Amino acid sequence: MKIVDRPTSIPAVPRVRNNLVGGDPGKERRLRADQAGGWAAVHGRESNAGRQVSVESAMELSAVWACIRQTAQTISALPLSVYEKREGGSRQPVDDRLSEILTVTPNARQTAMEHWEGQIAWLLANGNCYAERIHTGRHLSALDPMPAALVEPILVGGELRYRVMDRGREETLPAEKVFHVRGFGFGGLKGLSAIRYGVQSMGAGLAAEEAAAKLFANGMQGSGFLKAKQTLSPDQRVQLQAMLSNYAGSSNAGKMMVLEAGLEWLPATLNPEDAQMLETRQFTIEDICRWFGVPPIVIGHSAKGQTMWGTGVEQILISWMSQGLNPLMRRIEARIRRDLIRPVQRNAYAEWNREGILQMESKAKSEFLLGLVNGGIMTPNEAREKLNLPRIEGGDSLLVQGAMITLDELLSRANAPQAPRT
Repeated sequence: MKIVDRPTSIPAVPRVRNNLVGGDPGKERRLRADQAGGWAAVHGRESNAGRQVSVESAMELSAVWACIRQTAQTISALPLSVYEKREGGSRQPVDDRLSEILTVTPNARQTAMEHWEGQIAWLLANGNCYAERIHTGRHLSALDPMPAALVEPILVGGELRYRVMDRGREETLPAEKVFHVRGFGFGGLKGLSAIRYGVQSMGAGLAAEEAAAKLFANGMQGSGFLKAKQTLSPDQRVQLQAMLSNYAGSSNAGKMMVLEAGLEWLPATLNPEDAQMLETRQFTIEDICRWFGVPPIVIGHSAKGQTMWGTGVEQILISWMSQGLNPLMRRIEARIRRDLIRPVQRNAYAEWNREGILQMESKAKSEFLLGLVNGGIMTPNEAREKLNLPRIEGGDSLLVQGAMITLDELLSRANAPQAPRT
């Protein structure tokens, strides 16, 4: 199936294409937000500031771009693994075709990081992300991403279907052919889009950026009035307009205009603070960050009196991981377990390694690992794996304080018969 970004009407009764059920690994889809016309343009809304807000236009704001990019890149860069629960609470990494799809090659065109980066970007921008499940026989062979702006979940006879724009036509896929992750919402067929509901905040931001750009394009010269002591003829007005055009624009900034025949320039009042609209634009950045659940410091915006480094920023990043990133990862992990793992593998699950987000400086990390080893929580070999060091012989036993003996040896000494006292 080849997705094109061309809007068409949506019929009342969808067409179910039988040839879509089998899947075709050779299909090509374009997963680019800047080409997602079609339904993205239909769902775009006009803000009270007069700007049309859609995924494409919202991405023109640096705050929206940074929030989506930073979140998508951070999660997709983390190690993703498939594990199987064993008796006693232990787990074992699973090395099968599903693990390869999720962690190495989801399809013929993308790496795992590229795939999840795009899926998470759509999840943030649209509130949903979709991928067609390609099967070879009964086994999953690929996940082919679909632009969320061109997919619409619907109910047909009480059954879930997915209506997809395909080469200017509408085609419908059964639910078992689509991997769909829903974002925050009220339990409906779709998650809610931050861009769609934040239209006023982002529309105001777009309007402020446009106003600032026009002001700079005019050479930081505000509008004003020319005052004449006599009435000008039509020809004189045309000549005056032509003369003024030679002094407009940033390329003409600094030119000296000579006024004669009693002309007087009366500039419209516009102080530098109003001209740059600093407070408005700063508030817009913080407001957009609230819509995406990203601390402003993460995208390089610090509040007054706040530095870009320090223990306070570290705590903010930890909070972002637990309240912003972790819910997104849990949504995807839960959907993988529900829709992609076969019933015979119900003890298997996918999980991102969250520790990659909380990397600390070397001294703090060494103290952290040393405490876990000395407390009998982690073996020396497990600690060495965290540092990408090779395993050593005898490093698989838990240690406790007290001459650094193994826990088993300590228990055997405690249970050994005591010699009679004389």
